[in-house]
Amino acid sequence: MMAKFTTLISLLATVPLISSSIIPILSKHQHPLSDDDDNDTPLPLVIWHGLGDNYAAEGLAEVAEIAEDVNPGTLTYMIRMDDDASQDRSATFFGNLTLQIEKVCADLAAHPILSTAPAVDALGFSQGGQFLRGYIERCNFPPVRSLVTFGSQHNGISEFQRCGATDFLCKGAQGLLRGSTWSSFVQSRLVPAQYFRDPMQYEQYLEHSNFLADINNEREVKNQTYKENLEKLERFVMYVFEDDETVIPKETSWFSEVNGTDVKLLRDRPLYKEDWLGFKTLDKKGALKFETTKGGHMSLSESLLKKVFSDNYGPYRKNLGGNGEGREDL
Repeated sequence: MMAKFTTLISLLATVPLISSSIIPILSKHQHPLSDDDDNDTPLPLVIWHGLGDNYAAEGLAEVAEIAEDVNPGTLTYMIRMDDDASQDRSATFFGNLTLQIEKVCADLAAHPILSTAPAVDALGFSQGGQFLRGYIERCNFPPVRSLVTFGSQHNGISEFQRCGATDFLCKGAQGLLRGSTWSSFVQSRLVPAQYFRDPMQYEQYLEHSNFLADINNEREVKNQTYKENLEKLERFVMYVFEDDETVIPKETSWFSEVNGTDVKLLRDRPLYKEDWLGFKTLDKKGALKFETTKGGHMSLSESLLKKVFSDNYGPYRKNLGGNGEGREDL
C-alpha cells in the first residue's frame, strides 16, 4: 500500500522537481499482455502531465501507486519530452506540439511492452488531456481504449494563466504569448498559444492555430481519420473542476463553447451535431461522460482517483458498460 497520500495533490508548477525518475518497468504482479479473454492483467496506463509539471514529479509517482493499488499489475508509463526532468518541464511551455505528438507516437510505438499490448488506457492532466486526444487522432498506436481527462482545455483557452511570482520560465513564455499570439514564431514555439481560442478572434484562430483548430476538426476540410480514431474509444470521460480559476473558461474541459456569458454545451454545437470528431457516435453507445469534481484546478483526492481507476481502467476484456448519457450541466 502506498505511503500516506495528501488530501489534495497538485500537478502544476507548484510541484518541485525531484532527482529520481519514474522508469516504466513491469510490476511484480505484471503478466504478459494479450487479448486472451481469460487474461486479467490490467492494460498499461499512459499518463500525460500538465503545464509546469514534469514526468518525474512526486505527485505523478503517487498517482502510479494508486493505479497499482486499484488494478494490481498496472504498468504506468509517464509521457515525457526529455529524460531530464527539468527539460521535460520546459517542454510544457516551449515547443511545437506537432513535433511533440510525433515524438510521443514514436516513443509509444517503439516501447517493447506498450507496442505489444492489445490496447492502453490513458489519463490526461490539464493540457496533457488534449495532447492525448491529439495522439489518438493522429496515430493511436498502441490504440487507446479509455481516455480520462482532468481540467483539460479541449475547446481551448481565452486567457493565459497567471504565473507564480518566481516562475521566470512561465513569465518568459507569457511575455511572448500576450504580444504576438498568432505569429508563426509563437505558434510553432509556445505551447499554450497553440491551444489559445478566443471566439472574438475566431478567424485568426482558424487561419493560424498550429494545433487546436486542426485536432478539433474546425477547419472546412475535415480529417476523417481523426473522427474514426476517436470513435474507437470505449470510454471518454471529461472532468471539470467546479472552482477552477486557472483554466479560462473552465467549461472548456467539457468541450463547451463560451462567448462572454453565453455557454453552449457540446451537444448543442455543430461539432457534435455534425459529428466532426465522432462525439455523437460515442454518445450513442454510452461512451461519452461528463463529470465534475470539487475544488480548484488539479485538486485531486485519493478517493476520486481510485474511483476513476476502478470505473475506467483494468483488464482488456473488462466491460466498461454504456449506461446511458453522462451529465452535461454545471
